[in-house]
Amino acid sequence: MRLTTTSKSALAAALLSASSPKAVTAWEESCTQFKDIYADGTELCEKMWNDSFEVVDDASRAYTMWFFNENDNPNNFVTEQLFGGSEKPDQCHLQWYHKDAPSPEGDDMTECHPWKNNACCDSNTVQSVDKLNARYGEGHKWDRCGPMSQACERFFVMQACHYECEPSAGLFRKYNKTQTADPDYNEWQLYKLPIRKSFCDSWYTACVNDYFCGEGDFFECEADYVKTQAVIAAKEADVLEKEESKKTTGLVTGLIVVGVLAVVGVGAVAFLYHREKQGNPVFTQVDAGVST
Repeated sequence: MRLTTTSKSALAAALLSASSPKAVTAWEESCTQFKDIYADGTELCEKMWNDSFEVVDDASRAYTMWFFNENDNPNNFVTEQLFGGSEKPDQCHLQWYHKDAPSPEGDDMTECHPWKNNACCDSNTVQSVDKLNARYGEGHKWDRCGPMSQACERFFVMQACHYECEPSAGLFRKYNKTQTADPDYNEWQLYKLPIRKSFCDSWYTACVNDYFCGEGDFFECEADYVKTQAVIAAKEADVLEKEESKKTTGLVTGLIVVGVLAVVGVGAVAFLYHREKQGNPVFTQVDAGVST
């Protein structure tokens, strides 16, 4: 059974009140169906990763995120058209889990197999769907709103493989080495890589009834995740502090009771000893010959 947006919000509120952060899914409160976030495939591709992609008609010079013949990557031809042969994808340019230069991978390159013969990714980095999904941490998972349909998830796998493995992708890095003084400088972000409209439209069709977070921007969602986890951590710390306070209060109360009993006991012993010294003991021996 799929949760509605309303029931997801209620679930999120309940989870956020829990004491254990492990029991909390940070995303339910903002989860919405794709069809309510994106108007079409173009908006999906251009909005989900901020300005990483620019959707263009298939007749134009545009890349694809997936192909089937590992011996003929169609993106190489697009690069030749766009750069006139002046740029060869012989460096990976993007730097995160990427290699310095593209090279062949072995037979274990199965998940991202189209790039097996020339890849900027190491096969260990992209060896499974789960590893691709988890590679950048909890806040950047595509199934943050619960399990996706198989058809929808497959497009996220394609995008992940394209980003990790495609040699031409690095030609569209947002910042180059002349921009290192920019406070936002990084070596991993893409900027307006032209992508085929038909691919994005197919992606939208596959995911239209699935759920995604917030306003549909991965980076905004990750920021919300970090903020939500901070709230959860604060709640957890508060609960632990209260529990420790209760333990401390109980211990102090116990020590006070023991202390009072000890003082009373010492006082009683002193009193009895004083009466004994006065020849007037509190307790006297009962005469066995006296009957009652």
